[in-house]
Amino acid sequence: MKHVAARMLGILALAGWMGGASAAMASADAVARAAQPLEITRADAGPDAAFVELARACIDTLLMLDPEWATQVGEHRYDTRLTDRSRRAIRRRVAFLERARRALHRIDPTRLSPVDRVDWHILDHQLERMRFEDVELREWAWNPLLYNPGGAIYSLIAREFAPLEVRLRAVAARLDRVGDVAAAARANLETPPRVHTETAIRQLRGTIGLVRDGLDDVIGDRADLAAALAPSRRRAVEALEALVAWMEQDLLARSTGDFRLGDALWRRKLHYTLDSDLSKETILQRATADLEATQAAMVETARPLFRRLLPGRRVPRDGAALCRAVLDRLARSHPDNATIVARARRTLAEAVNFAREHDLVTVPDEPVRLIVMPEFQRGVAVAYCDAPGPLDRNLATFYAISPTPADWSSERVESFFREYNDWMIYDLTVHEAVPGHYLQLAHANRFEAPTPVRAIFSSGPFVEGWAVYAERMMAEAGFGGPEVRMQQLKMRLRVIINAIIDQKIHTEGMTREEAMALMMDRGYQEEGEAAGKWVRASLTSTQLSTYFVGSAEVEDIAADLRRAHPDWSTRRVHDRMLAFGSPAPRYLRTLLGLGGGAGGRGSGR
Repeated sequence: MKHVAARMLGILALAGWMGGASAAMASADAVARAAQPLEITRADAGPDAAFVELARACIDTLLMLDPEWATQVGEHRYDTRLTDRSRRAIRRRVAFLERARRALHRIDPTRLSPVDRVDWHILDHQLERMRFEDVELREWAWNPLLYNPGGAIYSLIAREFAPLEVRLRAVAARLDRVGDVAAAARANLETPPRVHTETAIRQLRGTIGLVRDGLDDVIGDRADLAAALAPSRRRAVEALEALVAWMEQDLLARSTGDFRLGDALWRRKLHYTLDSDLSKETILQRATADLEATQAAMVETARPLFRRLLPGRRVPRDGAALCRAVLDRLARSHPDNATIVARARRTLAEAVNFAREHDLVTVPDEPVRLIVMPEFQRGVAVAYCDAPGPLDRNLATFYAISPTPADWSSERVESFFREYNDWMIYDLTVHEAVPGHYLQLAHANRFEAPTPVRAIFSSGPFVEGWAVYAERMMAEAGFGGPEVRMQQLKMRLRVIINAIIDQKIHTEGMTREEAMALMMDRGYQEEGEAAGKWVRASLTSTQLSTYFVGSAEVEDIAADLRRAHPDWSTRRVHDRMLAFGSPAPRYLRTLLGLGGGAGGRGSGR
């Protein structure tokens, strides 16, 4: 699996542009592969060998059925195809998932090695999750965001995993199939929530800009490549413009669906998102207690800051008033659209140096690049870390920052940058880059196992939980001083409130006004940040809970590991926690010998 890119170069070199009949054959191969029974031919070699064979065959077929996902993880054999989102393709995938899970359950996980046993449980959970998404959640019928091919195009040009000519041939092949995605959207979408349709229209316009104008920056002065790609670009833009027009003129009028999942469906999705049996009641109880504790810590941090930043003024007795006064003073120092990227770049260098100087964790040498978030991806989060796929090697990680949209008012822009002020950028950089996502994912990409299960199916709670834990680690070590500690505690409040509003919005009917009041009054968030989070909570479900649940579990694991090994240094504790890829915290406990985890877990619900 390490040499996927090299193998792909040979395949595409033989196939030329890999369009037309070649892509059709690849699609037919996917259908045939999905219909085949999963037979284990090496069962006599032992359960581990049987599991390795089955897991590899299963993942290979899943990636073939979802070529856009395959590109993201670094499997480039299917770069010329878009994922088939027709109802017939969905039925084929469900049938395959059911066959794969039956085959998996013919292997007894208790007879597997510790590494394979964990991966058996991960694969079982993920097969069950994907079937749940297709059969019960059915986003393909109500979420128009699924039909935006922008990510499928961008993933081919963002990184140099192959020569430009090869990647642009794949881009052309995908552009030629945009019409198929648009047709699936028209056939599948019923009565989506209005917020999903409005966001899809906005992001599709960004994709049109990417195809029509953004590709010019990639092509450069290569007139031959521009000429070869021109017909595909023209057809794709026409198909996308027609899709946007259909959404505006038809779909928007019938976008009357409720974005709230409801209690039963949200609980089911939470189980699959977390890979945990924690109930929403348990999460809410712990979040409520942590909210009070974090607010108290903020008051203690704010008091000396108030005296230093606002000399001569009487320190407020009310804790909320004290914190708000300090945060307001800190918010005055902030970047703008012209300086935010440079500011983040400087803080990234400082974070790397601080983590190394304080010996907190091993900082990898893999490259990380700070970029401006592409237009088609804006509208959900302000920043993200985009690491290379686990099957790609020696490619850059992107730390993306989103400037404000061009149509925002000056008041909203000011609110945005008060929220993401100079001190908050420190904390954001820690979360997204070092020692947060970039560092953790770089460690994860070094993990080797008999199968790619753990690399392909990384745990959101662990990935996000580590990044939130990293914020606390750095702030408590003194990174950026008490100003950054104040912002880290504010971000901690945001993480806690994320988990609270996630469940209350989707299961208890929390209104926009109630959510905004909680975020702004208890979390000290600016109006613009809170408004954006309301949209994000509406567009997504259960993902906002991963930050709090994951960080709580990661903090517990770190504390237990220190107690079990009191002679270990801080760096050794953290390096050990990062040495097993990105498994759900329950499995990490098993791998670290801390008890719990996959050993006593049933095979699913």
